[in-house]
Amino acid sequence: MSDTTRLDVWLDVACLFKTRSEAKRACEGGKVDVNGGHAKPNRVVKEGDRVRISRGAGRFQEVIVRIILEQHIRKSEARALYDDVTPKPTAEEAEMRRQERAYRAAAVAAGTPDRRRRRQIRRMKEGG
Repeated sequence: MSDTTRLDVWLDVACLFKTRSEAKRACEGGKVDVNGGHAKPNRVVKEGDRVRISRGAGRFQEVIVRIILEQHIRKSEARALYDDVTPKPTAEEAEMRRQERAYRAAAVAAGTPDRRRRRQIRRMKEGG
């Protein structure tokens, strides 16, 4: 076990991103900051560093690195690698998120059909 590792590797091992390449893209896209500064994927991360990840729609996640690992572990165990210090959303933010989810669900329901529905439509058009 080393005391430092690449940022993109640690983000993947800590299960903050699904894959290392996804973590790398986020770093390159400016979505990850370490100790208040922009972080490249090859930046060395060490214990005590504060990592802030932009999650989209104005949301972010902030964690403090506790343990450095380079090999994958279970997701339940990976949560021990960091302390999540993300502030809780305010009541207004929670309500906005709820409304946004409801809007997206309605848009999907009214929008393009899924695979099953497309097949049904094709059968009806073809008369079969």
